[in-house]
Order: sequence, then structure tokens, then C-alpha cells
Amino acid sequence: MDGNEQDFTSQVVEEEGINSCTKDGSVDFYGKPALKNSSGRWRSATLLLVNQGLVAVAFAGVEANLVIFCKLVLKQTNVEAANTFSIWMGTTYFFSLIGAFLSDSYLGRYLTCIIFQLVFIIGLVALSLSTHLFLLKPHRCEQIGELCESDTQNQFPLFYLSIYLIALGSGVSDPALPTLGADQFDEEEPKEQRSKASIYGYFYVALNLGSLVAETILAYIETTGHWVLGFWICTCCAGVSFLVLLSGTLRYRHYKTFGNPFSKFSQLIVPFLKKMKFQIQSIGEDLYHDGIQGDDTRVRRIHHANGLRFFDRAGIVSDEATEMLLGKGQKSYKWNFNSLTQSEAVTYILRVLPIWICTIFSSSVFIQLLSLFVEQGSTMDRTFFKFQIPPSSMTAFDIISTSTFIILLDVLIIPLYIKVMKRPPKLPSELQSIGIGLCITIITLIVAGFVEQRRLSFASNDGKEMSSLSIFWLIPQYMLLGIAEAFVYVAQMNFFTSQTPDGLESLGMGLSMFSSALGCYVGNFFLTVVNKITSSGQGQHGWVSPNLNDGHLDRFFFLTAFLIAIDLIVYIVCAKRYKGI
Repeated sequence: MDGNEQDFTSQVVEEEGINSCTKDGSVDFYGKPALKNSSGRWRSATLLLVNQGLVAVAFAGVEANLVIFCKLVLKQTNVEAANTFSIWMGTTYFFSLIGAFLSDSYLGRYLTCIIFQLVFIIGLVALSLSTHLFLLKPHRCEQIGELCESDTQNQFPLFYLSIYLIALGSGVSDPALPTLGADQFDEEEPKEQRSKASIYGYFYVALNLGSLVAETILAYIETTGHWVLGFWICTCCAGVSFLVLLSGTLRYRHYKTFGNPFSKFSQLIVPFLKKMKFQIQSIGEDLYHDGIQGDDTRVRRIHHANGLRFFDRAGIVSDEATEMLLGKGQKSYKWNFNSLTQSEAVTYILRVLPIWICTIFSSSVFIQLLSLFVEQGSTMDRTFFKFQIPPSSMTAFDIISTSTFIILLDVLIIPLYIKVMKRPPKLPSELQSIGIGLCITIITLIVAGFVEQRRLSFASNDGKEMSSLSIFWLIPQYMLLGIAEAFVYVAQMNFFTSQTPDGLESLGMGLSMFSSALGCYVGNFFLTVVNKITSSGQGQHGWVSPNLNDGHLDRFFFLTAFLIAIDLIVYIVCAKRYKGI
């Protein structure tokens, strides 16, 4: 074989090697370019979906009955139990922002999931042991399951430590797992692009199906007094989910970490401050466009928007600016010049903040309703033939409506529309979907208010917190809430991950979850303030009183509906002004 033939053969082999790799810059476990056919895609994504479902069983097994556990075992009032739940959930969501930072900047998504799912398992083991040894069987009690007052107060710190370890493990890994799932699809490949667009919806379905198992089977086990057994089942599910995650280690596609986002922001601010005296010419003139050689090839060049143009000063590369900065011996290009794409990447994060702020109060409503609906159901007739329905099991109707809506839309409705109309449907944008979800939330609250009025009309007059109205009256409000969640949460995940710069998708997911964190604290504060104001007066009960029959939960629902309507108006204004990436 002569030299020309050898060169031609090596060129063909090299081209075939390139064609067999993904086009989006993803790598395998060893850091080499990921191969199309032997990595990622649905085979890897399915393992992550199973992991998500099993983790959801474990987490929801604790979450679903935490309010009831606080009331029955910890002897808390309705408001105290609701606030304990809200603060714990808020902390879980707060940890998601830390998880997004760690996974995008340092650890990577896979390693973040591995480390903190182990923390999650440790928390579940600690909860199971503390419940068995200290809460249900203190040292001076002889029978497991007997609720004793002695010694329990001294053991509460271990209980709270365990549930906040669960919050840490679950919260930090939550934003990394769905984005790791999305990483398994190459958006440069048309066949994989649609799968990547729908993967967040399927992760939400997996989350809901796992919660469905927990809120039916595990909820029944726990409310019949078998708390320890229920918590150990949660621990086993978490252990199996961890093994499933490990099983796909060599097949997952990964992306190199993006670096500290605060450093990126500082690299915009420092050149901006240095060049305050320079004037920006016409759009694009004297601005640094191409980025630094060797930058991550995944980073999209973002088009130049009109808003926040004053940050363009960071990219001025006029002769005067270059001479002033580099002439002083400042050789670090990153701290003196920013490409237009780098500036736009930071300013796009600033542009989503008004939308993000509008989602905080709606998130607080979703969290509060889950706990208040459970308390509402615990006072109703829960008899189904001879079976006593656990109040938290009614959340199954929320989950069923959410999952059914997402699956039918993606698997049946859209394909059927394309087959009949010969063209893809024009679906609502993410921002429009969030608005639709907020409208449905208002309807949900109004329905819940009327149901509560009917529950009060059937309330007993003997001082007990019971009503003869069937718990099945709660089905409409649970199903409406599920449809609202399908619109809001899936759209939020898609919106924030698509509107953050490449390499920071977990940060986008973290922003979505962090709005829920702040929502929990806002909801906790809102509930406390409303209850304080409405209980002012001699002997007057608050709207959410220890005995719901003495309060007016219906008025709380109607007030919340009014505030969501105001939030919707502000949101529409912000959404209309928003210019996307």
C-alpha cells in the first residue's frame, strides 16, 4: 500500500470514528467522546427513570404522612404540623439549588447523584432506627407501637436530624438526576432531539408514579400504626434505586463541568466596571464576539438582545480599551474581556428572574394545599365498604390526573393529531402553559372552598373534629390540582433549563425547585399570619384552627384564590415582556 493509499484509509477511519460519536460534545465514563450506539439514549435514560421512581417511593413514603406523624406521634396541632411539613419541604427544595451548583460546577451530575443518594439512604436508616428505638418504643415502654410521653422529647433531635439528612440527600440530587437523563440524548441528532424535549415530562411521571405507590400502599401501612415497617420499606426502595443507578455507570453520557458560575458572573462584572467610561457604539461594533479559543464547544452563540445592554461594556475591544487594560500588564483575558455570548449568558439569567419570582407564590400554594387537603380529609368519613381510607392516599387522584394528562398528551393526542392533520400541533409555549396552570389553580381553590363549606355543614356538634361528609368529595379538587401541576411544573422545568446557558442546565432545574423552596417558607409565613389575624379576639378561632370544625378553611381557600389571581396578572405582564434565549 503506497503513502497516498495509507493517508486515504486513515482519513476514512478517522471520519467514521467521528461519525460514530455524539455531536454535542458528551463524553463517556472515561472522559472519551461518547459513542452514539453504545451510550446514552433510552436504554440509559430508562435506568434513570426507574431510579427516579424508586427514590420517589422512598421520599414520598416519608413526605405523605409526615403531617399525620407530627400530629399523632409528636402531638403537634394542625398549624404546627403544617408548618413543620412546609419548612422541611422548603429546606429540601433549598438544597436543590446547592445541588445544581455542585453538579454544574464541580462534581458533575452523575457523581452528585451517587454521593447524595447515599446520604439519602443514611437519613432513611436513621429515621427508621429513631422511630423504632425512641419515638414508638422509648426505654421505659414495653410494647412497640405504644405511644409513650416519657423520653420522647429528648430524642426529637435525632428524629429531626434524620429527616433533614433525607432532605439533604433528596434535595441535592433532585436537579442533577433529570438533567443527567436529558444528557443521554444528543440534541444535534433529529431522532434524539424529540426524546430530549419530552424527557422532563417522563421524569415527572416517574416521580408521580413512585409517589402513587407511597401514598397508597405505604400510607396505609403507616396510618395503621406500622410506622417502622413503612420507613424500612422506604429504605429498601432507596437501596434498590441506588443499585439501579450504579448499573448504568459505563453507559451514561456526561458533560464536563462548567466551572463556578459565580466566577463567570464576576468575569462579567469586573470588565464592566473597568470600562465604565467607554461608550458603546452601534450594536456589535467594537464588541468581542467569538469567545476565547479553547472554550467549551457546546456553548451556543446567543443572539444579542436589547435589554440590559449596559453589560455590553464588558466586551468592548476597542484599541483604547485594549491598550489601557493589557498595557498595564494585565494578561488575563477572561478578567478583561467578555465575549458577547458570555455577557448574554449572564444577562439571560437576570431576565428570567421576574418569571421566577412570579412562580414562588404559586409554588407555596401547591405545597400548602397538599398538607391542608390531608388535614381536611382526616376529618371526613373515610369509610369505603369496611375499609378505612388513609387521608394521604387521596393524593393518588392528584398523581393519576397529572401522569395521565402528560402520558396521553405525548403518546396519544399529539401522534393522533399529526396522523389526522398531517402536521404537528401548535402547542402552548412554556410560559403559556404556566399561565394556564395558574388559571386551573384558581378554579381548584374555589372548588376546595365550596367543598369545605359543605364539609362544615355535615360537621358533628359534639366537639369532635369529624364530619359525616364522604372523603370522596375531595376527588375533584385533587384532580384539578394534578392537571394544574402538569401544566406548571413540567413547563417550569423545560423553561428554566432551556433558558439557562449551556453547561448550567442543572442550575435552571435548581431555580425551578428553589422557587418551591421559597414557596414553602412563604406559605408557612402566610398561613401563620392569616391564622394569627383571624384568631385575634377573645375566644375567637383562626381560619385554620386545631379543630377544623371551629375554623373557616373555606375562607382561607378563597383568599388564596384571590391572591393567585393577582399573581397571574403580574405573571402575564412579565411573560409578555420576556425575550427568550
